[in-house]
Amino acid sequence: MIRRLPPLRLTGATVLRDDALRAGDLSLAEGRIVAGVRGGNAVDVDLSGYLLLPGIVDMHGDGFERHIAPRPKAPFPIDMALHSVDRELAAHGITTAWLAQGWSWEGGLRGPDFAEKLAAALEAYRPNAMTDMRMQIRCETHMPETRDRMIAAVRRFGIDYVVFNNHIPEAIQMVREAPQNLAHWAEREGGSIEDFIARIRAAQDRAGDVPRHLNALAAAFDEIGVQYGSHDDPDGETRDLFHAIGARICEFPTRTSAASVAKTYGDAVVMGAPNVVRGGSQVGNVAATTLISRELCDVLVSDYHYPALPVAASMLAQGGTLTLARAWAMISTNPARIMKLADRGTLDPGKRADIVVMNAETRVIEATLARGELAYIAGEAAARFMSVLSPSRLAAE
Repeated sequence: MIRRLPPLRLTGATVLRDDALRAGDLSLAEGRIVAGVRGGNAVDVDLSGYLLLPGIVDMHGDGFERHIAPRPKAPFPIDMALHSVDRELAAHGITTAWLAQGWSWEGGLRGPDFAEKLAAALEAYRPNAMTDMRMQIRCETHMPETRDRMIAAVRRFGIDYVVFNNHIPEAIQMVREAPQNLAHWAEREGGSIEDFIARIRAAQDRAGDVPRHLNALAAAFDEIGVQYGSHDDPDGETRDLFHAIGARICEFPTRTSAASVAKTYGDAVVMGAPNVVRGGSQVGNVAATTLISRELCDVLVSDYHYPALPVAASMLAQGGTLTLARAWAMISTNPARIMKLADRGTLDPGKRADIVVMNAETRVIEATLARGELAYIAGEAAARFMSVLSPSRLAAE
């Protein structure tokens, strides 16, 4: 755990506040942003030449999977992986993150057994975490037989975000048209192709139970207070159906029509930052920048690559699509609001001191503070912090 810093005044920087970048100072104490700090124990850190931005709130990222299993047949201990993920998040300015874990008929690292193991490991690791890591469940729709088990896991581990997705059509198409790709999918989840096809068929056979299953889950989530949505909606009709059961978040709509229907309802639309950075979807779906330019996207998330989040915001600003203030809101203010985290997402007094220190010229993140603690520090920013935070002073704190 990073030792709590003394009260700080971050001076000379450009601060993102009230939807605009303005020259000014930022004060923090006891893990919170404050209107000002007084007294001899306050420390000034000169951050001229830097931008101070709210910590990034990442609603959906599965990049953690590569820390757990960098190769399909080479898994590592979960606690070791979480330690590494925590540090990667901080290095890219992410102070709150949902690890998007599968609850799927696929089994292996995306099955219910592993989901429960990850949730337990995350619960044990959290007291020592630098960032606020949470777990999102990606619930495959065709698993009604696991409903009670899922609800119990959500309650036990305090899981606060679930999205519904259905990969059966994709899997059936792959069986018919590209079985060689299915073999890779099966290997990734640790099984044979024959066993994998059997799982697909069994899940498909449960289609008649899916509507009742989803309604029952939605009712349970409403009672518990879980945010829930859908993932990869292919069209407006699908979004209609998920909206009807109360799923108010539309993750990764694959076509403009699904995003348009979501916005008509006032539902939040979430897209991947890698889609912005790479200039489009890797599988040919709608481009995130298309939805952003049409005001059909509220939030960007890391998806499969954590570094993409701050880079995407900078690219949107540099390309003139949005101001940096509006682009950064898509990765901080908006997701915090959607997930009902009133204590973060802006740099207003009283909020958590989740702060990104970005070099104004290079747009490289050189420091991240999470709850007022230094979670990551590098470059010239490190020199400036360390020049005033002497070891003796930190020891006294």
